[in-house]
Amino acid sequence: MTTERGAPLQTADRVLQVLLAFSHDREEWGVTDLAAEFGWDKSVSQRLLASLAHRGFLVSDPVTRRYRLGPAVWHMATAWERHSGMAGLVRPTLRELAAAAGVTALFAVPDGVHMRCVESADGAAGPLRAYRLADELYPAHAGATSRAYFGMLTPGARAALLYGRPMARFSTLTVTDEAELEQRMSRVPQDGHAYSQGEYDPATAGLAVPVVVRGQPVGSLSLVGPHDRLDGPREDLLAPLHEAAGALTELLTPRRPPRAATGRRTPAAGKPAPGTD
Repeated sequence: MTTERGAPLQTADRVLQVLLAFSHDREEWGVTDLAAEFGWDKSVSQRLLASLAHRGFLVSDPVTRRYRLGPAVWHMATAWERHSGMAGLVRPTLRELAAAAGVTALFAVPDGVHMRCVESADGAAGPLRAYRLADELYPAHAGATSRAYFGMLTPGARAALLYGRPMARFSTLTVTDEAELEQRMSRVPQDGHAYSQGEYDPATAGLAVPVVVRGQPVGSLSLVGPHDRLDGPREDLLAPLHEAAGALTELLTPRRPPRAATGRRTPAAGKPAPGTD
């Protein structure tokens, strides 16, 4: 959907800008603040929001007249996941990392008080399990995979999610004391990674880093394998692990335009706006 000069059609591009403006930090928009964000006339914002609501991509609150994401977005996300979606997106990066490290690499995202494995790739050390790791759940309080993500949350958010509930003990090394667990969690932002041995599975160790998109943790990237494959060389494994996490961050970051500087965005004098319908 481009013009002959290769610039995106203005209306189509603006529709996408509106959808991409919704985020973890901004869950709703009104006509006035959307116009100010992008330097548009209020009439333009109104038409875009109303059109997206008509097709189900947004829903409008009848009292506040502000808009939130609607069911059409969920249907598209479901269709994407059905056709490999996130797993297919991250798979090449995981394979490269596993080949470089020699052990299993996996990407996990939060699922309540667990981390859910989206996809994994095996290294030269062989499979970690006799079955695929995809969709396996890891408890928030045990192991590097979980700690790399939950350690990036604020203490308040972490306390509301994790503490005050029963914590299973998977081995003698599993930490269930809230104070000690919080101390370990709080080191993640400073260290930039988490390491564990035998906390969840007595036979394995894990080295994990958070994956952050637009300042928000979205998951964790881990290397898991036998203790001797990770404990000694773990400092050497951090560089490729962080590099792979950076690649995932780039893959998962939507391309949103910058906010309007001051006033409305207008084309240069005597020149039409590129890609105008």
